[in-house]
Order: sequence, then structure tokens, then C-alpha cells
Amino acid sequence: MPGVSPLVVALVAGAAVGSLVLGRVRAPRATAAVDAVRPGVAWTASTVLRAGVVLLGLQLSLPEVLALGWRGLVVVTTTLAVTFAATLALGRALRVPRTAALLVATGFSICGAAAISAMRGVVARPGRAPVQVREDDDAVAAALALVTVYGTLAIVVLPWLSGPIGLDDEQAGLWIGASVQEVAQVVTAAGSVSAAALATATVAKLARVAFLAPVVAGAGLVEARRARRDGRPDPRTDSGRTDGGRADGGRARVSPVPWFVVGFLVAVALRSTGVVPDVALDAAAVTTTTAFTAAMFALGLGVDVPHLLRTGRRSLALGGLSAVVVTTTSLAGVLLVA
Repeated sequence: MPGVSPLVVALVAGAAVGSLVLGRVRAPRATAAVDAVRPGVAWTASTVLRAGVVLLGLQLSLPEVLALGWRGLVVVTTTLAVTFAATLALGRALRVPRTAALLVATGFSICGAAAISAMRGVVARPGRAPVQVREDDDAVAAALALVTVYGTLAIVVLPWLSGPIGLDDEQAGLWIGASVQEVAQVVTAAGSVSAAALATATVAKLARVAFLAPVVAGAGLVEARRARRDGRPDPRTDSGRTDGGRADGGRARVSPVPWFVVGFLVAVALRSTGVVPDVALDAAAVTTTTAFTAAMFALGLGVDVPHLLRTGRRSLALGGLSAVVVTTTSLAGVLLVA
């Protein structure tokens, strides 16, 4: 299915299993078996997901991003900043839950499912009640569905509009790379224009991925401040206790950014040196997709599909407005700067 991320497929499969199979388990032995796998599911949805974020850094090379030139970088950064801020503001206006709006803003402004997965590592704070865990998982599912729906629509609309608007191949590629959510969607859309458009779109998409670490780190700092203000456990501590898990009641030392974000930056630096052989990069790319796919299936097991269908109309509207913002902002940038 061109343009459809395997992460989305895995989440849908997990939601189907969780809703149709696990949700109907009643026999004592079957219930015990389900309870036995819950720790593994939780570990996959957290640790495996964050490991995937680290490995994602090996797909990003700073020299390739800088090759976009200052005009292209201005278009990408401006589009990302405007889309992220506008989506959060629109989420408040539409009364979409803060976590859901943050995930939608991250997915539409940066890199779709991978960015949503990384941000999920921030919003999945310790000490949440079971109801909040389910709501957060539903927010992830909704955000992933939105980047799939509107990104698939962009595959058809953007290449078709680039001609009447009068964009040349490089401008069309920059517009697509700066506005379409998923990498697969970018490749499909730009590839239908020309090889030159595809090359520019791919680099523009890499430039957006480069902002994954600072955006996630910033969100982590904001969430930590909110946790301290509200008296909740600091989401950056491993134990989930407000005292950092120390027996003497003192606070454990907390990293200013999540560990997986630091790992992502280290992986980017390693890839940028050029010392990693191509065979290792290819293996890392497959492992990254596998890790994300496994984590999305684990997350899908906890998705409440009926609740998602009942409450998803505002999120659907938010996704549509965010798609309009990212598309028009990037187009204005291309016409004015590139």
C-alpha cells in the first residue's frame, strides 16, 4: 500500500486484536495468560520504541541536510515552527485534549508516525491512572490515523497542484518534502513529479527529521515543569516516584532531556562522520522499522476503538486544519524564498 506506514498497519492490527480478542477474554486460564504478557507488552511499548528512536538517528546525515541550502532550510524551519504552534493553538480552540493536540502537532510538523512515536515517549509519563493510559494510547492511534489519511490525500493533491501553480521540479520537491508527513508519502508524491523533485523532497524531509530531537526534548522539559507544578511524578525519572526512587527521600539526578533523545543525537553525529558502513546502515534501517512496528502493535493492544470512534471528530478536524496550515505555509515559503 503506497504511502501507508507499517507502523500504522501494526497499530491497526494491535487494536483489532485488543478489541476483538483480548477485550472478550473471560475464562480464568485465558485471563491469566493475558496478564502474563502485559509486562512484555509494556516493555515493548516503551523501551523498544525508544530504542527505535535512537536508531532513527542513523538515517540522518547533517551534510545531506545542509545541502538543501539556506533557502530550503528557511522554508522547512518556518513551516515546522508555524505548523507546530498553530496546531497546538487550534487544538485548544477545538478543545482537543492536550496530549492528542501535541501528538498531532508533532506528526504533521516533523515526520509522521516516527515523530509521534518519539513524542509518545514523553507523554507516557509514570504514575498515570489506567484511564489516562488508555486515553494516551487512543491519542497516539488518532494521531497516526490522521497523518495517514491526510498524507495519503497529499500524495494525490500536491503533485497535481504543482503544475497549475507554476512550480518547477525543485520547488515542487521542496513543497512536498516540507509539508507531507510520512517518508513513504513524500517519496510517492515527489516521485510522481520527477527524479529532481524526488531528490529535493527527500533532503527536505531529512531536514524536518533533524528537528525531532529538539522538539521532543523541549516537550519533555515542559512536561517535567508541569509535573513539578502539579505535584505529579517527574516523567524523566525511571522509577516514577517524585523523590526519584531514592530511599532517603532526596531527588535523583535527572537528565535535562530524555535518554533516547540523547541517543538519537549521538546516532546522527555518528552517521554524519561517514564511518558507518552502508551494510550497517541498511541493517539499522530494518531494525528501526521493526522496533517501531513492534511498539505500535503493543500500543494498539490498549486502544479503545469504540471510544476512539465516538470522540475522534474534533481530532479529525484538527488534523484537517493542521494539514491546511502545513501545506499553505510551505507553499508560501517556496514562492517567496526558494
